[in-house]
Amino acid sequence: MEQLVGLIAIVVAVSAVAGKLRLLSPILLVLAGIVLALVPGFPVPSLDPHLVLVGVLPPLLYVAAIETSVPDFRFNLRPILFLAIGLVIFTAVAVGYVVAAMVPGVPLAICLALGAAVAPTDAVAATAIARRIGLPNRLVTVLEGESLVNDATALVIFRVALLAAAGSAVSAGEIVSEVALAAGGGIAIGVLGAIVFGFLHRKTTNPLLDNTISLLTPFAVMLFAERLHASGLVAVVVTGLALGHKWPTLMSAASRLQMGAFWKMTTFLLEGVIFLVLGLQLRSVIKELDTPIWRVVTLTAAVLGTVILTRFIWVFVTAWKQKRVAAVASWAGMRGVITLATALALPNDVGGMEYPRELFIWLAFAVIVGTFVGQGLTLPAFARLVKPPMDDPMQEVLAEAAVQHQASAAARQALEKLAATAPADVVERLSSLTQQRTNMAWERLGGNRETPSQAYVRLRRAMLEAEREVFRIARDEGRITERVLVRAQRDMDLEESLLERS
Repeated sequence: MEQLVGLIAIVVAVSAVAGKLRLLSPILLVLAGIVLALVPGFPVPSLDPHLVLVGVLPPLLYVAAIETSVPDFRFNLRPILFLAIGLVIFTAVAVGYVVAAMVPGVPLAICLALGAAVAPTDAVAATAIARRIGLPNRLVTVLEGESLVNDATALVIFRVALLAAAGSAVSAGEIVSEVALAAGGGIAIGVLGAIVFGFLHRKTTNPLLDNTISLLTPFAVMLFAERLHASGLVAVVVTGLALGHKWPTLMSAASRLQMGAFWKMTTFLLEGVIFLVLGLQLRSVIKELDTPIWRVVTLTAAVLGTVILTRFIWVFVTAWKQKRVAAVASWAGMRGVITLATALALPNDVGGMEYPRELFIWLAFAVIVGTFVGQGLTLPAFARLVKPPMDDPMQEVLAEAAVQHQASAAARQALEKLAATAPADVVERLSSLTQQRTNMAWERLGGNRETPSQAYVRLRRAMLEAEREVFRIARDEGRITERVLVRAQRDMDLEESLLERS
């Protein structure tokens, strides 16, 4: 428990520093972990691959899937599948053959297993950086979709390669059967999970129960799929996509607000701890390594170069006609925790024959550091150098304003139908609120000067602070109870949260 509290404290501190330095916190956390791993006596927790695959990845993938636009995902399905399936296979095979050629005597199958481990991109880093530097929406969608699906592809290749390495005769039919069961079963279970948990959300009116159901969903779907030997990761992604698409009508507003805050904190802690622990693994990886340094350097350069080069080749050949967009997509191939977790699952021997397992784990770790840190830190500068065609931000604002205008018109029609059932001053206030929403949407098309809505937010915040101070003083003087203060504070906090949204 003390170790966990210490890790969380480090995550909070490093994330705060990352914000000050305008760096992506996962990258700085990995670097912090590497530095701490070199400190003598610093406690280093072990990274359990099963815990990562069953306990960490499901909620992270689930949240990412919920936040992914299903129409955008469907529209970009071809490039997503080309990257998530085709590129993973291409990378795994290329890395496998490179390692087999440079490490004589090691079976090709176990080299392909290593290739599968280093093939999938991380589900967090690339899209987070892409959104921060304002890359085109379509590119961000493709990178998100790729990272949601490619883990499952890599794990299927990994399983098949381990079967072959163990001496099992793996035919083409068995490979097709394994893929069909993993992918098809995962999709079917994901759809079933969306139906079951969607029904539970619709029948639940308590936000706390809604939160609990949401927390259980990725784990239940993952475990059920794995029990049936289907892909749990595919099942979790399908369930998340389906539920996220229905999110606006699936539960109450209170449930959505509470759930949004809950998942933000959960993903922040999970991502932070796992990236910090990832960097801390440097000590154990180096400790077990007994290969000559020149051989380690040569193999590391070869594998890392193959990983980067295969992505460039595949993306330019298959994915985009716009070469500048393709270049940025090629450089956004950061690897993460799934790579190390998969590498740690490599067997100790192959059919009773030893192989350099520690070297393979080091290669996976080196690929993570080389791509996650190296490419992650340089992607913004690379994008500025390449200058891909960016989306016009005004187009999105204009589209929002147009839809808000239609929504406000529908709201006014609903108000007119019920106007006779409420006092006139209430109807007038509601009509004014609707008009304010419309004005705010159109005002975003203006320049940098303060708009009327922005002035309203600034002044109303000052008023709320004055109100809070009066309630606090009244509580301190004993004129009101703590319960009255909490109730008033909650109402003011809700109003201020709306101001922050504005």
